[in-house]
Amino acid sequence: MNGEELQRRAATRALELPGSGLTHPFGEEWDVYKVRGKVFMLQSAQSGEPHVTLKARPEDSHALREAYADIRPGYHMNKKHWISLYPDGALDPEFVDDLVTESYLLVVAGLPRVQRPVNPETFGQS
Repeated sequence: MNGEELQRRAATRALELPGSGLTHPFGEEWDVYKVRGKVFMLQSAQSGEPHVTLKARPEDSHALREAYADIRPGYHMNKKHWISLYPDGALDPEFVDDLVTESYLLVVAGLPRVQRPVNPETFGQS
């Protein structure tokens, strides 16, 4: 997946998630996806390289960085809780969807129950 495809895939998945929306609080160079006012995904090519930044559990963040060369510490974010995805490697589209969804669910789980657009414990289960 090239940079444009990576960002398009992540953006499409982000906007499919209930209650999510696209904002530009840092200017047009940064796409910031939020749920109920809380950021769960950022994307830009500001660094000269297109990337997608997502929230992750600290233990998952470390394991993902070890397993994939295209996953690095979160660009300009807390390196323990955020990861950045970069193009042209082994990340398949379904895996990108899963990472976006997981980031969204981590943020939703931190919201007061009354503000949650979905139950993060059962979302996506039949």
